[in-house]
Amino acid sequence: MDDFRGIGVAMITPFTAMGEVDYNALEALIEQYIQSGIDFLVVQGTTAETVTLTKQEKENLAQRVVDINAGRLPLMLGKGGNNTNALVNDLKTSNLSGYSAILSVCPYYNRPNQEGIFQHFSAVAEASPLPVMLYNVPARTGASIENATVIRLAGANKNIFGIKDATGDMNSGKALIEASPDDFLVTSGDDLTALDLVTRGGVGAISVIAGAFPTKFSEMIQLGSQDDLTIPRTIEKELLPFIDLIFKEGNPTGLKALMSLQGKCDNVLRLPLVAASDSLFDEIKCQFDALTTKC
Repeated sequence: MDDFRGIGVAMITPFTAMGEVDYNALEALIEQYIQSGIDFLVVQGTTAETVTLTKQEKENLAQRVVDINAGRLPLMLGKGGNNTNALVNDLKTSNLSGYSAILSVCPYYNRPNQEGIFQHFSAVAEASPLPVMLYNVPARTGASIENATVIRLAGANKNIFGIKDATGDMNSGKALIEASPDDFLVTSGDDLTALDLVTRGGVGAISVIAGAFPTKFSEMIQLGSQDDLTIPRTIEKELLPFIDLIFKEGNPTGLKALMSLQGKCDNVLRLPLVAASDSLFDEIKCQFDALTTKC
């Protein structure tokens, strides 16, 4: 699964002012990412507000991404949930043509123990016609996939090929990289610590901020595996204020505010998420303006 080394963009779902999916903005985003050095696209993850999309919207979006991309970049599709039987059925019945892998989040809200997590992902791996990347984001799910469980899953399920580690815990991430099989991919899911994980042997990142700054983020990560970190650290220093701001009121609230300033999408979200507060929007605009002039 070397297609999923490097940089993946966690794509937003752009909405029109009327709250409908904006397919024109979607197409423009995909074209920009393809031209900006992005290695693969991640569709219908957390950043896409997937839980607020209807079943028909999910199907239409998944297909439109395939059509627009036209085989130019590898595609990963988010398929997760906290009802294992429903998720297994979804994986067995969905049209996954055009996608090369599934990204599946740790079951949320139920707060399963490690045996429950193991059994859940084993069922997912068995049902999925595509290879599965685990997604560990305990700040959102209320449960964490412990390293021992990750290693156990990798050993027991050939269909599980990697993990998006959004814990931000560098000690745990380094330990997982060292303990996992050589062909098991550990990629960052935390923009704040992505470069640090790559310097410790991570294979790349699935990034939120890359949605706004794909070229800068790609360069930072691509150079992060080299001995001289001068350029990557300089880029990181430039991006860190944006990373702090876009997560201040949740994701993708801040990201959509930033991307609206770039002219990439309308600043529209679906309830229960709302647009950035005036104060946060002003902070993001100030930081954005400071890229070329002083705020």
